[in-house]
Amino acid sequence: MGTMKEWVSDQLMSLLGYSENFLTDYVTNLASSEKSAAALLAKLHAADRDEFAERLRQRDLEKTRKLGGDALAVVGRREDEARLLKANDEEKASVLEQLRKVSRQVYLEKREKQKLEEARDDVRDEEYLFGDVELTAREKEERDLKKRLYDLANERVNISDKVERYTMPSAYDDLEGGARQDERFDGLLARYQEEEGEEMNEFQAWDATQIKRSTARVGAADRRGKGAQMGETGGKEYELTLPVFPYREQIIEAVNNYQCLIIVGETGSGKTTQVPQYLMEAGYCEDGKKIGCTQPRRVAAMSVAARVAEEVGCKLGNEVGYSIRFEDCTSERTALKYMTDGMLLREFLGEPDLASYSAMILDEAHERTLHTDVLFGLLKDIARFRPDIKLLVSSATLDAAKFSEYFDDAPVFNIPGRRYPVDILYTKAPEADYLEAAVVTVLQIHITQGPGDILVFFTGQDEIESAQETLQHRTRGFGTKIAELIVLPIYANLPSDMQAKIFEPTPPGARKVVLATNIAETSITIDNIIYVIDPGFNKMNSYNPRTSMESLIVTPWAYLNELEDNIIPEIQRTNLGSVVLMLKSLGINDLIHFDFMDPPPAETLIRALEQLYALGALNDRGELTKLGRRMAEFPMDPQASKTLLSAEPYGVVAEVLSICAMLQIGASIFYRPKERAMHADNARNNFNRPGGDHFTLLNVWNQWAETQYSTQWCFENFIQVRSMRKARDIREQVEALCERVELEVTSDPQATDGVAKAVTAGYFYHTAQLQKTLDYRTVKHPQTVHVHPSSTLHGSQPRWVVYHELVFTTKEFMRQIIEIKPDWLVEIAPHFYQRKDIEDDAGKKMPKTAGKAAAAGGRGKASVT
Repeated sequence: MGTMKEWVSDQLMSLLGYSENFLTDYVTNLASSEKSAAALLAKLHAADRDEFAERLRQRDLEKTRKLGGDALAVVGRREDEARLLKANDEEKASVLEQLRKVSRQVYLEKREKQKLEEARDDVRDEEYLFGDVELTAREKEERDLKKRLYDLANERVNISDKVERYTMPSAYDDLEGGARQDERFDGLLARYQEEEGEEMNEFQAWDATQIKRSTARVGAADRRGKGAQMGETGGKEYELTLPVFPYREQIIEAVNNYQCLIIVGETGSGKTTQVPQYLMEAGYCEDGKKIGCTQPRRVAAMSVAARVAEEVGCKLGNEVGYSIRFEDCTSERTALKYMTDGMLLREFLGEPDLASYSAMILDEAHERTLHTDVLFGLLKDIARFRPDIKLLVSSATLDAAKFSEYFDDAPVFNIPGRRYPVDILYTKAPEADYLEAAVVTVLQIHITQGPGDILVFFTGQDEIESAQETLQHRTRGFGTKIAELIVLPIYANLPSDMQAKIFEPTPPGARKVVLATNIAETSITIDNIIYVIDPGFNKMNSYNPRTSMESLIVTPWAYLNELEDNIIPEIQRTNLGSVVLMLKSLGINDLIHFDFMDPPPAETLIRALEQLYALGALNDRGELTKLGRRMAEFPMDPQASKTLLSAEPYGVVAEVLSICAMLQIGASIFYRPKERAMHADNARNNFNRPGGDHFTLLNVWNQWAETQYSTQWCFENFIQVRSMRKARDIREQVEALCERVELEVTSDPQATDGVAKAVTAGYFYHTAQLQKTLDYRTVKHPQTVHVHPSSTLHGSQPRWVVYHELVFTTKEFMRQIIEIKPDWLVEIAPHFYQRKDIEDDAGKKMPKTAGKAAAAGGRGKASVT
């Protein structure tokens, strides 16, 4: 043992430059407790991973906003006060001077607002009191002067710095040669600067409305007027009209008698807002326990919590609160907590048994999202060893029998009735051409039925545009014989200004028909829709694990009473890479035997494990590595996360960050209207850059960023402003997470090979080689694939490419392609590619226009941990 300690001490001295006795003893004891060097190495890696996870948890606690106020905030204030008391006279004087300046600034802002309101009230009072009175010339002059002064003051407060004229640059290059480019071009780019009020798409408009309703308000002044009486009068009257109200006592009795309960009720029946309140009134929040209620979407968690707080009569964040990522509007008094399903998953990390909860409600369970399906298994396990917890599963569809069977034959409580009557009519037989049948039905309703707008569902943009042209052509034939029919489409690639038209009120004497994809089923609400036409088809995303290819297939999803039998849960038809990484980060290692309600295909699960192992997220024992723990923090697929982390050694994190954000929004960046197709194609070609689609996307982002994210620039270049704003939001979110995972955001605009290598490090799984037939063949799991016609590299045929995704439409297409050198595969992924995999490329004859090598100038080998 003495010889071992001496050797360890020498090694520590050579590696660290010092060697302490306690450190030598620790390493020696650690080594003696393991059976092999591999086991010792695995233990050290696990310790490194766990330390990283603990640092993440601490950062979460520091960054989370506590809107409801808690003891930690009080302690922080007391510490600041104590430090100020201990300071010397000079430090106190400095602090007081700063406080005076801040106080003065706040006072001036409040005084300006107060004086402006006084002037406004003075003008309004004179108009109200003396509007009909004959005034003298002097009195009129004084009144007009007051109004003019108020208008000028109001304009000054709301003045905009945007100008539509030439302005002198605010800076020039320094005499020593230093460039100050940003300040030089401020005047040039001023025309692209946006005003604060931005147009919004259907998702953003709905989100903004809901968030506005659910804004956290703290203080008695926030509950004024009629709103203050909501919990006493308006709330009670509203509660009495809900279908769930007559069954209040029965629901409480069922929860008392059974540990798990399935609640089925129509949308709008009051399940989400009323059932948690019933449990509060029944005493389930005694002894400091809480009631939890999950929502699939963050906006729903915020808005529902605000509504319930209003009904209960408390401030949001006290007895009723919500928790979403990086925002915690709860306090020590919170008894009812609404949260996203993702936040509940994160709570499992710190509280595996959910000991602080007496009841948990899984709302909107019928949506069967990935997170919801994982929660099913976790909560079912908790219910078995915690007999005191109550589990309620709420669904709006009739698949209650399946939920009941999964949760050990739990009883089902049905809430009958709707807030509004609904009549459902079916065709006598399936239609040969459902698009034509839908158009005919719209015209029949418009001509023969009473007032009310129409909503029609179609599978995609092509069908919507075809139906729109047909309806407009046929209504023109009727002329003035029928009332005006306003045809409005809504689909993902439609510009924001055209999308917003569906929310505009219908003019008197006219009828509006909205042609929509399934975006209008649950994501948005359109007023005055009385008639809904559903052909019964939608496009469903299907994933093939053997080929790693996704397909959008038109599928009949509903006919008569077979709805519940045709819905395929998301977990069974998607790539499970992200799901497996999430479960591993939660400490769930035995995925094969995890109790899924609908287990994913074994082949899909195994392929996901193989891919994560190849990316370095899992070790050879299937355990999460530190790299995998870092990858799990990013809201992207594992390959994109690995690409971003791999950019650090090459110094191109900022560039890859922009590319990853652009890749997340799919193929909806460019807009190509039929009437201006040639102009749109020319504008798109101007963005092309050598090397592949990733550099083209980076060029689009950089040019947009240079214009200060201008809407006007997007219109001029046929770019979807909604998609670009979404990319900006994604980039900002991911960039904030870079600091969290200890990733430095570096930039090198000239290192194109560094960008290409980073992409290769994440997507080496997706490599294809050019064949003599000028088609491509994937290197692993060989199959013939083709360059998508929208790609920058379409027609250039480089010998080796890496693609972002493989999709099947008319044939197998590679989307978002980048040109690479074959040597990079062996350099970056030696565990996956060997020299023999790329040697057959040497000396292969190709047509003169094909197989051009990638640009030279690559960097050295690098690794990511």
